[in-house]
This record gives sequence, C-alpha cells and structure tokens, in this order.
Amino acid sequence: MGPLDAMQLDIFEHSRDVMLRNDVLQALLLRDAPDASRALQALAAEVPQDRYVAPMQLLLSALQSAVLPPFASHAVADDALQTLHGQIVPAARELFGDADGTRWLAPLWRQAAQRCARLDFRAASQRAHAAPLWLHAAEFRAAADAVASIDSWRRIPAPLGWMAEARYRLDGLDASWGLLAELAWLAPARFDALTRHLADPLLGRLRRRFDAEFDAESQAEASVEGGTGDLAWWPAWVLTEKPALAGRLGQARPGLAEPPERTMRLLLDLLHLEQQARQRELVEQRKRLRDLAPAIFKAYMRSR
Repeated sequence: MGPLDAMQLDIFEHSRDVMLRNDVLQALLLRDAPDASRALQALAAEVPQDRYVAPMQLLLSALQSAVLPPFASHAVADDALQTLHGQIVPAARELFGDADGTRWLAPLWRQAAQRCARLDFRAASQRAHAAPLWLHAAEFRAAADAVASIDSWRRIPAPLGWMAEARYRLDGLDASWGLLAELAWLAPARFDALTRHLADPLLGRLRRRFDAEFDAESQAEASVEGGTGDLAWWPAWVLTEKPALAGRLGQARPGLAEPPERTMRLLLDLLHLEQQARQRELVEQRKRLRDLAPAIFKAYMRSR
C-alpha cells in the first residue's frame, strides 16, 4: 500500500483534507502542472500546516521546469543534481511510494542525463555525467553508450561499475561476469554496493556463502600488498564453487595483476589442466595456488 492509498483509507475521518490532497496527487501523477498548481493552492489555503504541502511543492516545481538548457559546467550540474537526489527523489517516494515514485522520476532523470551530455567525466563530480543518470532513468543502452565515451573507462571504478550495471540490465548476468570480476579487483566497495543493488538471486547466494566461508584471516597473512578488501578475492572464490563459470569469468580483461586477479587466472589454468588430466603440472600449479592464496586453495581443495 502506497502513501496515496493510505490517504484514501482515511477519507471518512478527514474527508475534506484527503480530497484536497488526492486532487494534488492525481494531477502530479498525470504530470499536469496547471491542475496540480490549482489543487495545491486550494490545499495550502485550507490546510496550511499539512505536511504534504512542502513535498508536493517540490514536485510541482520540477514539473514546471520541464524544459531546461544543457548544464553549463560541472559545478552547475552538481548543484542541480544535489537538489534532485536530496530533495525531489525523497519527496516523490514519500508521496507515491517506491514503485510509482520510480516511474514518476524517470523523465526527470532522462532530462538530467540529456543536460549532462556535453560534460566529460570527472572523478570529483561523478554525478555530473550522463551515464549514472541514464541508469536511474532505466535507459540502459544510453547508459552503456555514455560510459563507452569515457577514455579508459575499464580502469576507473565509477564508469566500470556503471557499465557492469548497464550490461547486466541489458543482457543478464551471463554477460556481466567479466565486468563484475574486474570491478571486484579494482574497487571492492563499489562491487559490494552494485551487487547489493542488483539483487540478483545467484549473486546473492554466492555472496552469502562467500561471507560465511571465506577464510579472510589466513588470506590476509599471505597478502603482502593488502588493502584490496576481502571481496577482491570473490571472483577467484566463485570458481571454486562454480567451475562452470570459468568461460564467463575468463572474459575479464587484464587488470593490475594484483594477487586476487592472479589467483583467479591461476584457477582458470588449474581447471583447464584438470580437464586434460595433466597430473604433474596440476601438482605444480596447486602448490603455486597454496602459496599465493591459502584461503582460495582451501576452498578449491574441498571439492577435490
């Protein structure tokens, strides 16, 4: 039940207030700015302390600013997007609930993306780029195209994460494993946030098992570089649980060759050697895996 439904259930107790609110909400849902303005004036005149007046005014203002020029700079875009993220989005969700609020906001995200189209990517102003705004608008092809225009996007956490989400939304999990592995190695915290946001059932199950089973302490003892975060080991660990994903994870592009990446690629070699029954080389590679990544070696040997 959304906020609008709750208001309607109160109609017998506060019939006049509810009718006035509903008039505003219906006009806002229809994106009819003139009707919404008239209805909001009536509500504010009769019930000036109504707590919904302020969020309604925010959404009305957004409707009344439907045609706007491209952002002149990152600073101007940052200010406008702060208002969108910090005020308009919460107001829409408060008035319409999550599902209707998401649908209502889509044209605003689309407009913001179009206004950011000429702005290049800057790490200090990540919001002020079209790609994440296209994602909010559920325009995933446009988001992927926007990311592809960023130089060296696979080496930068934010655009790599945006592309991973866009690819997942467009083509599903099977097409996304390589990008997810690259993101886990490059930016484990961003990988964590993205996988939670995607809420994919298989990713969720694997993540829960990883959290429960990965021996972070023994792995930390063997990691001289450190600072990568446990989730950087997740792609390698997945291969110990789902060897059939070797082909998908093997599509990950070479990164910085840190231990988590080297471990996954060593596991790919091991799985290949197992298929060919090359025992002598298997023994040597398993010793390398044990020395490089004790926790992954332990997980790998459980099924051997």
